[in-house]
Amino acid sequence: MKQSLRAKRMAKHHRRNKNVPKLNLVSLMDIFTILVFFLLVNSSDVEVLSNDKSIELPASIANNVPDTTLIVMVNDSRILVSGRPVVELADISEANEIEPLLKELSYRAERRTLTAEQEASGLPITIMGDKDIPYTLLKQVMNTCAQAGYRDISLAVNQQADKREQAGATD
Repeated sequence: MKQSLRAKRMAKHHRRNKNVPKLNLVSLMDIFTILVFFLLVNSSDVEVLSNDKSIELPASIANNVPDTTLIVMVNDSRILVSGRPVVELADISEANEIEPLLKELSYRAERRTLTAEQEASGLPITIMGDKDIPYTLLKQVMNTCAQAGYRDISLAVNQQADKREQAGATD
């Protein structure tokens, strides 16, 4: 069956003017732009120290955020400086200083140029100690750090909410 000229024109017209739904990319790009800026602004608020799975940090309600410094990790079997094993705990004597740790920290201190403030207060260092290590070991590590010139000592902890502030807010 042949189509008439009018029917052919109408079919051609309907093929040309099909309503094809279009995706509006402008609003989608706006959303992603806002999301990128939000993530960039809020990503700098949190500092996560590299944590060894063998170290469980103690909890604290302190609000001070530590600076990025040299990190000494003390777990149940060894002492590490910036992730590099320095000494096994079984090899540590009862002396005030830990000799292998002192050598490593002294070497790292010699390679740095000190500012006037650092000469007065000492180099900064952060100690990440497992919450179950003995206090005498922590004291030895701190004493060794001070002997090597790292006297600005920070202890890494997990921050938790202050229960006193929470109790005051709910009253």
